[in-house]
Amino acid sequence: MKKIFSLFLSMLVITGCSTAQLETKETTVNEFPFEVEVIAENLIIPWSVALSGNGDLYFTERNGFIKVIEKGKKQPKTLIKFESPFVMVGEGGLQGLVLHPDFESNHYLYTYYTYQDNKQLFNRVVRLIKENEKITIDQVLLDRIPGRDHHNGGRLKIGPDKKLYITTGDAGNAMLAQDLTSLAGKILRINLDGSTPLDNPFAKSPIYSYGHRDPQGLSWDINNRLYEAEHGEIGHDEINIIQKGANYGWPIIQGDQTFSGGNKMLKPLIHSGEETWAPSGIAYIKQGPWRGKLLVANLLGQQLLAFTFNEDGTILDRKEVLLKNKYGRIREVIQSKDGSIYITTSNMNGRGKPNPGDDKILRLVAKKQKEAL
Repeated sequence: MKKIFSLFLSMLVITGCSTAQLETKETTVNEFPFEVEVIAENLIIPWSVALSGNGDLYFTERNGFIKVIEKGKKQPKTLIKFESPFVMVGEGGLQGLVLHPDFESNHYLYTYYTYQDNKQLFNRVVRLIKENEKITIDQVLLDRIPGRDHHNGGRLKIGPDKKLYITTGDAGNAMLAQDLTSLAGKILRINLDGSTPLDNPFAKSPIYSYGHRDPQGLSWDINNRLYEAEHGEIGHDEINIIQKGANYGWPIIQGDQTFSGGNKMLKPLIHSGEETWAPSGIAYIKQGPWRGKLLVANLLGQQLLAFTFNEDGTILDRKEVLLKNKYGRIREVIQSKDGSIYITTSNMNGRGKPNPGDDKILRLVAKKQKEAL
């Protein structure tokens, strides 16, 4: 493996232009167009949020709980607490959550969690079912995804094609991201019943793209372009447009590096240069004051970044810094059907400085929308 890595390095070319240094307008928004409401507080590392059609808010806490805040109520209700072999260790634990498009009729949810087997850590994707105000595991869809106390990925999203997309980290073994026999360091794509789509790029494989370090954000724009956010190594955090079957280079290239070998590797659409954002959840905003912006939650950066692109989505036009140091580490961002935006803090994981009431789920409601309510 080390010999292969050395060969890759010998074919590496570093170009002179940094996407982090493109002519962009970076602005701190002075007139914030939203009012902020506290939806829930005193939580333990809320990781993922999902909204049902009737307005109920489901969320995961990394210590193993899935809870719901029913519309019109304030107190979260526990639906399931995962037990052994589930573990929360380092960055691992209960992570992504998404509801089936027909959740109101079939009551299916999907989640991603870390577990231990014979002193080794793995991650798995399971389908859950909600019955009688409780959630149980219905089916294991993907198993033995390499895990560790860091770089577990963990984001789940259902795409416009009604397929389940899953991000996985390299589990601290960088070259696994280049190994097409491993599920680590990938974006995976499966049918909602766990089977492999026939149109996936690699036959009989859930792998959709590869060469990722620790991807934690997925979102589609109005033209069904898939954006992804991932953690770089000492800066060089990335925003990518994901292409079917493409190789995004980790650990061979990062930032503006290119690879001169025969295996094409794609550079990021945007990267952070020497700055560290630690991006997590992302959301392409389709209505309201921030319509057309890609919001990126930052953990270490303690902010939301808002990116605006040209019409074909490939050239950065503007970068804005939002909520800088206002709520600490921000983990998740989603937009609901009514246009409001939900974010979660992640200050209780040992890396942040907790504020009173942390961790929280916050709702951003446009001021004009608030006036109309």
